[in-house]
Order: sequence, then structure tokens, then C-alpha cells
Amino acid sequence: MKKLLLITLGVLTSTFYMMAQSPGWATKAKKSVFSIITYDNDNKIMNTGNGFYIDENGTGVSDYALFKGAKRAVIVDADGKQYPVEYILGANEIYDVVKFRVKADKKTPALPLTRIAPAKGATVYLLPYSTQKQSTLQNGTVEEVTDIEGGDKYYTLRLNTTDKMVSCPVTNTNGEVIGLIQKAASEAGNNSYAIGATFAAGLSLNALSGNDYVLRNIGIKKGLPEKEDQALVYLFMTANSLSKEEYIKLLDEFLTMFPNSSEGYLRRASAYIDHYKDNEHYALAEKDLETAIEKAEKKDDILYNISKIYLLASTPEFTYKDWNGEKALQTIQQAIAINPLPIYIQQEGDIYYALKNYEKAFESYNKVNHSDLVSEISLFSAAKAKQMAGAKEEALALMDSTIAHFGKILTAKAAPYIFQRAQMRADMKMYRPAVADYNEYYKLLGGKVSALFYFSRQQAEMQTRMYQQALDDIEKAVELAPEEPIYLIELTSVYIRFNRLEDAMNAAKKGITLVPENPDFYRMLGYSQIQTGQKEEGKKNLLKAKELGDPNAEMLIDKYCK
Repeated sequence: MKKLLLITLGVLTSTFYMMAQSPGWATKAKKSVFSIITYDNDNKIMNTGNGFYIDENGTGVSDYALFKGAKRAVIVDADGKQYPVEYILGANEIYDVVKFRVKADKKTPALPLTRIAPAKGATVYLLPYSTQKQSTLQNGTVEEVTDIEGGDKYYTLRLNTTDKMVSCPVTNTNGEVIGLIQKAASEAGNNSYAIGATFAAGLSLNALSGNDYVLRNIGIKKGLPEKEDQALVYLFMTANSLSKEEYIKLLDEFLTMFPNSSEGYLRRASAYIDHYKDNEHYALAEKDLETAIEKAEKKDDILYNISKIYLLASTPEFTYKDWNGEKALQTIQQAIAINPLPIYIQQEGDIYYALKNYEKAFESYNKVNHSDLVSEISLFSAAKAKQMAGAKEEALALMDSTIAHFGKILTAKAAPYIFQRAQMRADMKMYRPAVADYNEYYKLLGGKVSALFYFSRQQAEMQTRMYQQALDDIEKAVELAPEEPIYLIELTSVYIRFNRLEDAMNAAKKGITLVPENPDFYRMLGYSQIQTGQKEEGKKNLLKAKELGDPNAEMLIDKYCK
């Protein structure tokens, strides 16, 4: 009996000692710690490790090395239940930490964090992952506290740990987390290291996170920045790298986070229209546009953007309800009624221009030109409107004003407008001034010009009898764009004009190889052959040109082949 009593007292003493080593908060706290399993592209297990929740919304932290290269991940909680990691919220490779969101079906048990660093020598506890109802906490002491960026801490601990304990939380005596255990450089020694938990919790995404190589090394979907303006830029930066389904889903998540963002509804509407060509998605877009107006604080700005959507929709193949240029006009005029900003009036002019109401377009552009926001764009728009209305002299005067807007010393920024004035002058048979503009354009761009430029300048040079320059330019145009038939036709014609018949025949033969059904090449080849004594071959090619519908071929046959 005495022996049995001693055994019983021993057991009770042992139990009391274990409980003493496990503070009262430990049983509840351990439910916040979980195991993590990561998988590769072939759905094979890559790594296993630990992590813990830092809020009730399923936000967790762990070590970055565990997630690097992973395509997906799941957590296994203290009850043995699995939940997928939904998306990554931030990562830092230097300190080996990652923050993520778990797709849980209820509020998650979170550990409280503290920003108050324990003093040197203070007791700390390591809280391991466990599925057991009772578990003894391992305790140790703080050896050193080091300041890192942002006022966070890095800890050296007198605590024995193994690789299986990496990313387990370290708490103070109140059960508040001070840090995450990190992988030791060596298993020798009694010290362990922990990165401050607030550092891990403070990880976030920003507008440029889509291009962050650390995040890109994780194949799991990324979340959105927590600030709306940053999230909007992030959407813009990542749009082209996602499939249409992924982008729409990201927009859905954005609107879940920011349900009052009129810009978010506008972007989703645009995505529906751009990525899907059916009335079902146009209807979804229409609903989003209505919500965008409803949510907008500045309704004029939203109306302005919606008018651009309606204008882009005014194409023959787009037939959804009344989405057309007229609706775009009505919408921008609603914006102007609220706030007559010059940018809205410029848009009104663009819509009138698209509707081919050039006089009304000019009126709108002219209002902008008499505002503080007059620019080369508004002046050029007015010039084009006058040109399309048939007022060529007024259009040219406005082009002069457009170029004068750049000042006396022109730069490459003025080059496109110089080119447009050259074309206007050529159209008005002002060929020498046109050539002067083309030369200025060439100079402003340092000679980095296209085949179209050489062809355009050649046309004006021919009219001013600058024949050698014209020949050089059309040869350059063909060199830059050897598969463009119109340039080859012009080159062949110029060779004939200069009586370079061998060159003309070679050029025409290239043209026939390029476009076998083009009658111009057969006509010019036939003519050149006749002029060089190849009458029978020439006649065959003229007959072929006639067969292909060339109206001049028969006249040449009558003149040279009878």
C-alpha cells in the first residue's frame, strides 16, 4: 500500500511538473499552429513545414524556402483538417518569411503578436505543431535582440531546436508571439534564431509586386495590395500576364476587397467587353457600368471613361443595344454638364469626328484650343477636322500652329506633326515645301525612318523634278519593305521613266513572283521587253495584263504589237 501511494504521488508530481511547463494559454494557442505541405507542378510533394495564423481571416506566416517553386500548398490544422493556401500576400527571401491567406470555412484561431521585445534573459516558449490535446512547451531564454528594418527585431535564443521546428512561433510568457524560428546554419550549439513576427505580419504586396522575382518564384496565385490605389496599379501591371479568366477572377477579388470602387467596376466592364464577344458578357458589363456610376464620387470622371467605352463599341460588328457613337456623345455631354473640363470637350470632339460631323468636331476642339489646356494634340485635332471638312487652307494654318506650339527649337516629339504637314502640303500640290518638311522629319528622327517615309518623300520629289533623290528614295523603300507591292510597282515605273529597262524588267519579275495576279507588273514587263526587242515575250505579258483586267494593256498591244 505504501509503495502504491509513492507511485501515485510520483505520477501526480510528474503531471504537475508538465503542466507547470505548459502555461494556461498553451492548449488554446496550439490550435493556431499548423503543418504545411507544398506541391510542385506535377502535384508531387515538395516540402513540409510549419506555420501559424496571425488573424481570424486565415492569414498565416511561414518560411519562404518552403514555398519557393511550389505550385500549390495546403495546411493541416491541429484537428487534422486540410485547407488550401488560396494566395500569397508577401514574401522576403533575405529573412526567409512568407505571408499567405488560407481558404478556411470559418474564423481561424489566431495568435496575438507583440511589438514589445522581451528583455535579455527573459523566458520564451516554443509552440510546436501538434495534434495531441496535451503537449509540453519547450522553453528557453533571450540571448540577444537585434534591430532590423522598420523597427522590427531579430532574436538570438538560448533554445535547442531542429529543422522540424522551423517557422514554429516563439512566444513570451503571456502567449504573445515574438518571432518565428528560422533554419539554423549549423545544428551544433544551443542557440536558435527567430525573425520578429511583426516583420512577417507586415509583409505586403504593392503596385509592382507582379514583377517581383521573389514572388514570381512561387507558383501560387498572388493576392492584391491592401491599399486601393496600389491594387489598381497592380491590376494594370499584371493584366497582360494573365489569361482572361485569371484577370476577371482577380477583378472579382478586387471588388470583394473594395466593393465601393467605381474604377474597379469600370475595369471589369472593360474586361468583359474586350475578352468576350457575346451579349451575355455585354450585359454583365452594362450592369458594372451602372454600378460604377452609382458608386462614383466624381460622376463626371466615370461618365467620361464610359463614353470612351461606347465610342470603341461603335463598330459594325458590335451590335449590343444602343452602344454606339450617339450614346457615347450623350454620355460625354452628361459629364460636360457636370464639369466642363477641356479633356471632356476634347473627347466630345473625338466622338463628333468619329461620327463624321467634322464641323461640330472642330467647334469642340476650338474650345479646347482657347483654354489653358491647349496642346499640340488639340491643335492637330482641329487641323484634321478642318481638313476632313474640305477647308484645306484653314487646316494647313492650324498645322502651322500645331508645330509652332513646340517652340523654335524642334525635337523628335514634333516629328509626327511635321510628317502630317508634309502630307497636307503634298495633297495641296505644295511639293517643295512638302519635301522640306520630309527632310526636317528625317533630321529630327536621326534618319531612323520607315519605308512609308521614303515612298512619301519620293512622290513629292518626282513632282519637283528631283529625280535622282526620288530614285534613291524608292529604292530605299523597296529595300526596307521588299514585300510591299506598291513600292515595287513605283520602282518599276521610275526605272521605265529613266529608260533603265533591264532594271525595270528585273523589278517587274520580282513583282510577279510576289503578286502573280497583279496586272501592273505584266504590263510594265511586257512594255520593257518590247522596247528591248523581245517583242513576242512582251506581247504575251501584255496579253496577260489584259486578261487580268489592265485597261492600258490593249492600247499598248495596238501600238506596239501589230
